[in-house]
Amino acid sequence: MRIVAGSFRGRRLSRPADRRVRVTTERVREAWFAILGPALHNARVLDLFAGSGILGLEAVSRGARTVDFVDVSASSLRTIRANVAALGVDSVARVVRGDALRFVEKLEPRCYDVALADPPYSTDQATKLIALFRARPFARILGVEHRAKLECEGDDTRRYGDVAVTFCRAS
Repeated sequence: MRIVAGSFRGRRLSRPADRRVRVTTERVREAWFAILGPALHNARVLDLFAGSGILGLEAVSRGARTVDFVDVSASSLRTIRANVAALGVDSVARVVRGDALRFVEKLEPRCYDVALADPPYSTDQATKLIALFRARPFARILGVEHRAKLECEGDDTRRYGDVAVTFCRAS
């Protein structure tokens, strides 16, 4: 697994030992971040269901100012910390152990510029996260990866084979 673009382009990162963690493919990340484009410059980024931290670290590589990683798995948290250290971005990264949905329920509106999420495909957490965002947008833009067959009520959904990314924007 490697960073696709930006200042850390080509740098290889670790993935969690937990086989349940599915890493966003390079193709999907490349498309996702191309859509976000200038929104990442100097952005405060939130990486929910962070897994390896690849989404948040890709954002930092492309100019994000800070990134907060949220995951509940001890294995994922260890991997995120190792990846943050490997890139030397400890000063701009914060790693939080917690349930992603409970975490966002406590956030003030628009306290992040960009929120990225890759919840487990076997759950309905993608739709729950979007509903929470609609009720109280905690970022200017939310991007949620999910299985393509799952219908998510967003502003824009892009499909890449059996994967989709749904974007929601705060009004």
